Amino acid sequence: MKNLKVIHSEEEYQDALKRVRELGDPDEGTPEYDEAELLTLLLVKYEAENYPSEALDPIEYLKIRMEVLGLSQNDLVPFLGDKGTVSKVLNRSRPLSLQHIRSLHKGLGFPAEVLLA
Repeated sequence: MKNLKVIHSEEEYQDALKRVRELGDPDEGTPEYDEAELLTLLLVKYEAENYPSEALDPIEYLKIRMEVLGLSQNDLVPFLGDKGTVSKVLNRSRPLSLQHIRSLHKGLGFPAEVLLA
């Protein structure tokens, strides 16, 4: 595992994003999984401090995080239920439920306060 540290600059932020993409979707319990999880926490902290969350729409935030983390709609199925629900949520024809928000927060570290907005 790389030597991780708190992200203080946009350059460090971009480097951390790049590394998360490189790690892809590692198996749970591996050093790569732990590194990806820690990097995600550091990225969320940096984003919370540098990108005002009150200005973010929950669905836009979700789409941005998907892009940043290289996630597809299929990757959200475990958190939202099924492909149809994922599609409806992303197309704004179905709101995020409290269970969806809890699942996204617990599973992907997305800030609940942004998803509740």
